[in-house]
Amino acid sequence: MLIVFSGLPGSGKTTLARALAGALSAIHLRIDTLEQAIRDSGALASDVGPSGYFAAYGVAEDNLRLGHTVIADSVNPLPVTREAWHQVALRTGRTCIDIEVFCSDSAEHRRRIETRGGDIAGLRLPNWQDVSNHDYIPWNMPVASIDTAGCTIEACLAQLLQLIDTARG
Repeated sequence: MLIVFSGLPGSGKTTLARALAGALSAIHLRIDTLEQAIRDSGALASDVGPSGYFAAYGVAEDNLRLGHTVIADSVNPLPVTREAWHQVALRTGRTCIDIEVFCSDSAEHRRRIETRGGDIAGLRLPNWQDVSNHDYIPWNMPVASIDTAGCTIEACLAQLLQLIDTARG
């Protein structure tokens, strides 16, 4: 199965993706990690464009073909990126579950952005202004969503596991 997270920076995507990957023994594909590795290579020093996403699509496809559950962790802000994930699942004959992560409490969301530390060497984290101005097109179809405002990681993980059980049928 392919589980695709989307949402603005600081919403809790990576925290939940890591927790879910641990609970499911799944592969966690984080676009930030891939994009920073591309920058570090020197091939594309600043604007890596869609290269991180394209690398992730390939790695996801390889691992889905091996029978692994893959969790894609990215802002995934555009219909074109969302459709590309669905095409990966389609090519491999796997189910794709979209999960939008958001924080409905803007003060909490801002606090997260302003106080979080980075865990990827060299990655410049966005500030609140960057997040506020980030391109993010609303979904044009129903999508599972998790509101992380005032919610513990454990409670959100329980919601995610229930969503996945429901999707599995």
